[in-house]
Amino acid sequence: MTAKTLQDVLDNAGNVVRHLRNSRIGAYVYPVVAPEFTNWRDEQRAWRETAVLFDQSHHMAELAIEGPDAERLLSDTIINSVANWQVGRAKHVVPVSSSGHVIGDVIGFRDDAMRFNLVGRAPSVTWLQFHAETGGYDVVINRDDRSPARPMGRPVTRRHYRFQVQGPNAPEVLNRANGGPVPDIKFFHMDRIRVGKRRVKALRHGMAGTPGLELWGPYEEGEEVRAALIEAGDGLGLTQVGSRAYASNTLESGWIPSPLPAIYTGGEIEAAYRRWMPANSYEATGSIGGSFVSDDIEDYYCTPYDLGYGFYVKFDRDFVGRAALEKIHDGPHRRKVTFEWNPEDVARVHASHLEPGRPNHKTIDIPISNYASTSADRVMKDGRIVGISMFAGYSYNERAQLSLGFVEPDIEENEILTLVWGEENGGTAKTTVERHEQTEIRVRVAKVPYSATVRDDYADSWRTRQ
Repeated sequence: MTAKTLQDVLDNAGNVVRHLRNSRIGAYVYPVVAPEFTNWRDEQRAWRETAVLFDQSHHMAELAIEGPDAERLLSDTIINSVANWQVGRAKHVVPVSSSGHVIGDVIGFRDDAMRFNLVGRAPSVTWLQFHAETGGYDVVINRDDRSPARPMGRPVTRRHYRFQVQGPNAPEVLNRANGGPVPDIKFFHMDRIRVGKRRVKALRHGMAGTPGLELWGPYEEGEEVRAALIEAGDGLGLTQVGSRAYASNTLESGWIPSPLPAIYTGGEIEAAYRRWMPANSYEATGSIGGSFVSDDIEDYYCTPYDLGYGFYVKFDRDFVGRAALEKIHDGPHRRKVTFEWNPEDVARVHASHLEPGRPNHKTIDIPISNYASTSADRVMKDGRIVGISMFAGYSYNERAQLSLGFVEPDIEENEILTLVWGEENGGTAKTTVERHEQTEIRVRVAKVPYSATVRDDYADSWRTRQ
């Protein structure tokens, strides 16, 4: 039977976990943006020491929601309260399934009383689109999907360009671009500034430590705005960041980008969603990688508390997942942490590729070491699983291989645990997995955010409320 929906794909596949662990989708690609403008080491160093220009124009989807019921739609589908969501402010919003497990997260911009724009990875955008189209809400939606992973020479057009200017020299770069001091924009508030000849929208935000500004406007103006920013950054060390280094900033600042969307099981809402979703969706084609293996797909789900979003949960109205979250709200909860990998063990894995005739271990790519849409490596203590590592890579600023994940409540900071690296039986059928032998890597349980710069200087947010 030709699969037309996500549910068809899952019915044909049988076991959901085996289907996703052997997906042939290939590596996750940050599209269009050049891999490196200089080299990824200097690009990482620039967000700590000078200033960087992140180009976010291509890898995220956008969903504009407009109409009398726009606020009610969001109130019904996210864990955050909308009671204090004023025009001109943004929120880091998190939708969950009816079981209280995370679908994903997006940044929501409130443009006016009846218009919101949601920006982020596909799972959350698609989940909100489903509710908008099927929930009887008086809204109009407009979706702008991420750019193709491999355009193959075809022209690429988006609704908006989206840039971020970050780093200790970012304020001076932005003041120069504005022709004078930029407005004093509060964290996650919006305003407008000038960049060259253009009036652009600006959000006070940050991904790499010192908060800077996220800037956006009509896509056709993007190259003009980029050129004006680069001119303003002359002499201030402004560095364009390529797609290789871009995602690695989160290792220092503590955001876990890609939890598995919790839609493969559940009640009638999730069943209807799977029948609504097309067979080529992210959820149908995505992959799970790592040493943690379970036949129960729900073992890969995360709660908001696992990811450090527990303080977002507000029971001031009904929403999808409220009943489930009320049951677990008081804990105990697993805790998000940074895992600091033992350098000798990491070096041993790299060395295995330089010893002909001996078994090699799974390659640790740098600066990003993930090889699946969602990663799950088991972290052990005395033979039991006490944590999951979910997003791994290398920080040149910290000179450390790091990963983000969570641990059981009884695990303390600075404990030395064991991360199992690689996959079972020589590796799954994913195209990103070479034949290899599993190995163990010692990891130290460290703070999140790992970077002292982020912990000390960042505005009060989920990053500092661990």
